[in-house]
Amino acid sequence: MNINKFLCKTLFVFLFLSQINFSALANSETASTKAEDPVSFVKAADKAIPAVVHISTSFTRKNAYYDDFFAPFRDFFNFQPYSHQYPISVSGSGVIIKEDGYIITNNHVISDAEKITVTLNDKREYEAKVIGLDPSTDLALIKIEENNLPFLSFGNSDNVKIGEWVLAVGNPFNLTNTVTAGIISAKARNINILGQGSAIESFLQTDAALNQGNSGGALVNTAGELIGINAAIASNTGSYSGYSFAIPSNIASKVANDLINYGIVQRAYIGAQLSDITASNAKQYGLSSLNGVYVQSVESGCAADQAGISSGDVILSFDGTEINSKSRLIELIAEKSPGDKVLIKVDQKGKIITKTLELLNSRDESKLIKKEDFKATTFLGATFKNTEQKILNKLNLKYGVQIESISNGPLKNAGIQEGFIITKIDKTDIKTIQDIEHTLSGKKGGVLIEGYYPNGMRAYYGFGL
Repeated sequence: MNINKFLCKTLFVFLFLSQINFSALANSETASTKAEDPVSFVKAADKAIPAVVHISTSFTRKNAYYDDFFAPFRDFFNFQPYSHQYPISVSGSGVIIKEDGYIITNNHVISDAEKITVTLNDKREYEAKVIGLDPSTDLALIKIEENNLPFLSFGNSDNVKIGEWVLAVGNPFNLTNTVTAGIISAKARNINILGQGSAIESFLQTDAALNQGNSGGALVNTAGELIGINAAIASNTGSYSGYSFAIPSNIASKVANDLINYGIVQRAYIGAQLSDITASNAKQYGLSSLNGVYVQSVESGCAADQAGISSGDVILSFDGTEINSKSRLIELIAEKSPGDKVLIKVDQKGKIITKTLELLNSRDESKLIKKEDFKATTFLGATFKNTEQKILNKLNLKYGVQIESISNGPLKNAGIQEGFIITKIDKTDIKTIQDIEHTLSGKKGGVLIEGYYPNGMRAYYGFGL
């Protein structure tokens, strides 16, 4: 009897536990099905791959000739400066953004190119022409003569979220279109690769693998929208090591449309020197909050000045977007054009004020600039200043214009460094910044620059426009 009771109880417990296990297993399978519902990259890849092209460029680079013992004799006999020419080939990627052949890529992929060859995903090859360059953003627009091409539509990079899945499509190591996946790791990154001055850096950071040849390729979201143009990697070896960077699509779209419609980029300015607010400098500035971007100084007559913004103010929001970094504010300004009006929220000594800011061009005007009026020096990727008299006296020079800062562009690619004093361009004396403008205005082809470094070293450089 006791044995029968024991068996009955044992059977009951077994059946009860079995029901729990089956129920748990069913719930587990349901949860597993939900958790394993994958993000599909197939549709995005199908859209992106046909619209990403391989770009191959070729140009001739000249080594600079530096003065030596024989230099006076060369000058006396009017010998041409010695330079060694050697061919250079560069490859990268590009993205078709219009069905009639407009392709966006990086400026550093095609700058100085004498010939640009575009290979489509279906292996067709075309020679491309340059529509425009923008060294400030490291973007360029080229075009091939063809119609009905597959293309990518721009997405809104302002809506991109950290943690969002993305695909990078390009041609690393001269391989045909390669797709890698990652997530958005950060936004509004400034990594100081374009130099100072007018450079605009506010990158999307991702962990999608990029390598040499990916430059100019597409960064797309899972809907297949173009949200960035791949531009750089963070690496000590030159190969992918975990972080890569893309130019936001809202900037790329603005640059591309301006180059198509106007031939130049219609850049907006506020005319203020800005800085990030940190825990250390907040005390220095006398701020009680770490929010916003600090205004260090304001140029007289500029957009900020006209809006009543002054040194010591803190910009809290721009056009409805809260601001907590200088690079993010620069990005938002770069998406606008001269004449655009935006609302900004400013902290003026503890008082929160909303102001209307009308963005202006580089001449502090609200109108767009015509291509023929655009400064030639802008294309050089450098800022200039009149050389101090004491430096001229030291070098026994009567004139010269000094390079104050330099970013990506023809001068940097030719090997010229900051501080170089330009004395001649194509044998024309350069005494003022306006002389550079006049000499290079409408110039096409090779350019020869002569000058000195502050240490007395004389140098010649050649590059193409």
